[in-house]
Amino acid sequence: MLDRIIIKDLFLRCIVGINDIERKQRQDVLINVDMWADISEAVGSDDVSHTVDYKTVNKEIVAMVENSSFYLVEALASSIADICLSHEKVKRARVLVEKPGALRFAGSVGVEVTREKK
Repeated sequence: MLDRIIIKDLFLRCIVGINDIERKQRQDVLINVDMWADISEAVGSDDVSHTVDYKTVNKEIVAMVENSSFYLVEALASSIADICLSHEKVKRARVLVEKPGALRFAGSVGVEVTREKK
């Protein structure tokens, strides 16, 4: 059985977009991550080494996003999912990346990707 670990409303800035201004100025992105893992051993042991250390995952996401330069939100979201799946216990990851204010009359626009280990 897989349980879900959530990182919610991670607000970062990065270069993402295809227009000239988007390539020059960092933009706000809002990131939500769901990771599925078997955490049953951690429940019994109460030991962080038996689960997904979400603090470590978060630090890796922040470092990558803040130093990245993507043309597409799709590519950014997929790269974040790859970070999640690089952790042994994570079997599936769902990542939603939104660009607040990117479209006139819309609160945000975003892309959600779901990836699984093969």
